[in-house]
Amino acid sequence: MPANKRPRRLNYAVNKKWPKSWSKVGKAITHYKKLQERIKVEWETKWLKNATAIVLAKFKKYSINVNKI
Repeated sequence: MPANKRPRRLNYAVNKKWPKSWSKVGKAITHYKKLQERIKVEWETKWLKNATAIVLAKFKKYSINVNKI
């Protein structure tokens, strides 16, 4: 894989949610919590801002309220 491409195999499928993939919901929530901790320590970098936007898109797709996390 060329060095200038983003690793697509590491991204979770946002548009798939069914009973056998409920671990995706839990992993998205833990990922969001880890990102929030990193934002407290490192401040809000561009990478963290983009990663948070991706997780928030997953929450919207999974119908998860961010305020209840």
